[in-house]
Amino acid sequence: MTPSDTHLVLIPSFNPGEKVFSTVRDARSQWAPVWVVVDGSTDGTAEALLEMSRTDPQLRVLVRASNGGKGAALLDGLRAARGGGFTHALTMDSDGQHPAECIGPFMAASRAAPAAMILGEPVFDASAPRIRVRGRRLANWSTNLETLWAGIHDTLFGFRVYPIGPLIAVMETSHWMRRFDFDAEAAVRLSWRGVPALNLPVPVRYFSREEGGVSHFHYWRDNVLLTCMYLRLLMGFVLRLPLLVARRFGAPARPTR
Repeated sequence: MTPSDTHLVLIPSFNPGEKVFSTVRDARSQWAPVWVVVDGSTDGTAEALLEMSRTDPQLRVLVRASNGGKGAALLDGLRAARGGGFTHALTMDSDGQHPAECIGPFMAASRAAPAAMILGEPVFDASAPRIRVRGRRLANWSTNLETLWAGIHDTLFGFRVYPIGPLIAVMETSHWMRRFDFDAEAAVRLSWRGVPALNLPVPVRYFSREEGGVSHFHYWRDNVLLTCMYLRLLMGFVLRLPLLVARRFGAPARPTR
């Protein structure tokens, strides 16, 4: 496999359990390079991942001293990737829910449309918690409202290819986007900036505890975080409404943060 000098796979990881190792191996079987950002894990996976990287030059492991959240971990990885000359990053979770065989088609779509964000549209099976599937319907409706239905089919799904420069730019203008709010706010703010969305289907599997599944989703805490995020974005949407209307229905407008 010829390593890419423009596109890399970026995996944030926090106390993921054993699933992280098969996730990384599967990702490496499909792409090079693959980077993992360990976000202050305390379960021993950082040491094991570092050991894996010593025998694989296309696997890089960055270790954060303390847990800062998914967005914070990705921002560290994105900045390092930009410094290494990369232009695009495919983000995927470390818990095995995202199928590595989708990496190639997503990277191909990104190369064909480098200005776009390539968003995964989840195809759920019977393993998906019903409350999670129902809850994201409201999140998706809110995102579509705040982007004037600009084409974001799923706002919370983390299997995506982002153009690195625009994503870092929007993250550096916000003190938020550092935890579970990252995926939704990134999609909205990039859309506001004029980054088009392309959607590709991705099958999703939720693993039970018996299968080694680990979830750090806290129903009340993270839903409060998302609710506050959408209220904050709603204010930004109102301020940008003339620009968004002009872009959506009229003449092209200048990008904005």
